[in-house]
Amino acid sequence: LNFVRFYLPLLIQKHEKVIYLDDDTIVQGDIQELYDTKLAPGHAAAFSDDCDLPSTHEMIRSVGMQNTYMGFLDYRKQAVRDLGISPSTCSFNPGVIVANMTEWKRQRITKQLEKWMQRNVEENLYSSTLGGGVATSPMLIVFHGKYSTINPMWHIRHLGWSPDTRYSEHFLQEAKLLHWNGRYKPWDYPSVHTDLWENWFIPDPSGKFKITRPDS
Repeated sequence: LNFVRFYLPLLIQKHEKVIYLDDDTIVQGDIQELYDTKLAPGHAAAFSDDCDLPSTHEMIRSVGMQNTYMGFLDYRKQAVRDLGISPSTCSFNPGVIVANMTEWKRQRITKQLEKWMQRNVEENLYSSTLGGGVATSPMLIVFHGKYSTINPMWHIRHLGWSPDTRYSEHFLQEAKLLHWNGRYKPWDYPSVHTDLWENWFIPDPSGKFKITRPDS
């Protein structure tokens, strides 16, 4: 399901503008504001830059997280160097996307993403750290220099990167959307800011899915 976002035009055919959210997010604001994100002419999508919030910078420094292309692409490979993208270029996080389906189809974005996935299979182009999983790297290539930006408060991320690093409670209350990207998910243990996530947790009526806590 990491690759569902590659195929948005195949899944949603009646709407020109689409929001994609990872399943480890919660929305605290009016999502109409996110939907109203302006996409520049010729842009198929809008993302959040990984260098856009001072609080994000602090989080990244504290846990040694990558927020540049160097963390996702293997610059020892000629095919990566041939892209002409500086390894210090700020990356973006595709866990929250506002997309224009007309432009997506016109630019054949899905085909481009598939091409870079296939090239990775053949040439192993992605960084061994895989900071954002294998779905992020091809998006960084295909959308480089060709995307609009989302209001930073609509994508507060890295909550799942470390079980020891927290944002301030005031900052999180102001946030419009929270994203537990990383391995420490809010339904598991250890994790951070689980109280915010549990406000929206609906128990599984079948009883198969249960949240994991120290006393469970």
